[in-house]
Amino acid sequence: MTAAHRLYVGTIGEGLFRSMDGGATFARACDGMFVECHVRAQAVHPHNPRVLYLGCELGLFRSSDGASNWARVESPVNGLQVWSIVIARHNPDLILVGTCPSRLFRSEDGGRTWSEPRLECVRECPRIVHTRITTLATDPTDAATMWLGIEIDGLYRSRDAGKTWQAVGTGLSSRDIHSLVFVPKKGEGTRMLAATNNDLNLSVDGGETWRPLDVGKSLPWSYCRGLGQLAGRPEVVLLGNGDGPPGTVGVVGRSTDGGATWQAAGMPGRANSTIWNFAVHAADPELVYACSVSGEVYRSTDGGAAWEKLGREFGEIRALAWTP
Repeated sequence: MTAAHRLYVGTIGEGLFRSMDGGATFARACDGMFVECHVRAQAVHPHNPRVLYLGCELGLFRSSDGASNWARVESPVNGLQVWSIVIARHNPDLILVGTCPSRLFRSEDGGRTWSEPRLECVRECPRIVHTRITTLATDPTDAATMWLGIEIDGLYRSRDAGKTWQAVGTGLSSRDIHSLVFVPKKGEGTRMLAATNNDLNLSVDGGETWRPLDVGKSLPWSYCRGLGQLAGRPEVVLLGNGDGPPGTVGVVGRSTDGGATWQAAGMPGRANSTIWNFAVHAADPELVYACSVSGEVYRSTDGGAAWEKLGREFGEIRALAWTP
């Protein structure tokens, strides 16, 4: 395990916590923002691990010193509830931010100026009042292709780096999209996996068509939430599984073949709710953190095969990251 690293836990109603000792102890890291904010999104700069972005109900915040200090990124996102952030790996000045109700904001200059691309999506949903952009992703093989998933209004794709968007996703088991990952496979193109409320879905044609994988036959439940991949080994996919949102029990599902087959990972007992998030970093591909939505944090030092539970528990966790 990486000896010196920082773990960031984003909570609902208690702001952000940071651990400097591998999760042994935690302290709040909220200087510059409301200490009791609802943190629902975090993003780490792909080239500078001290530069972090955080999304809460007050908008988008940025830290340049590893969360010791924060400043709000003044933008049209001010006062909106941020649910997702992505920084383009090929161009860190390109940032997308998704909110609830579902709106998308885009910056090409590292957050200095912003635009709001047209997104023809549903913004009201009787079950959850407002839809929300739960996931944003950049395609690993095409810098101009970007993706977003909405809870509850399906999957959208951009071919021009986020300027324009089109709905895709024929065959999805549900329009309740929670997370996305990509598995480049030599000679076969890129496999895409989408987690939904009733199954994990697979596309092999660039997101045009999908089929459910029926993961409930190999994992305890069909409800799927967070997805993660080991840095440098995208065929190793981790899936947050549980009995619902938030649920009362959860496990980590693990696949070593790009999502073709699944097994429950070795955990010290089932989590207290659905596994919601994973945190990985290229500095140590074997070190992975995971959290349940109801406050438990887990660590793996072997790429997600076996897990240990950290002693500290939180009320509700919605965002997770670690950096060297």
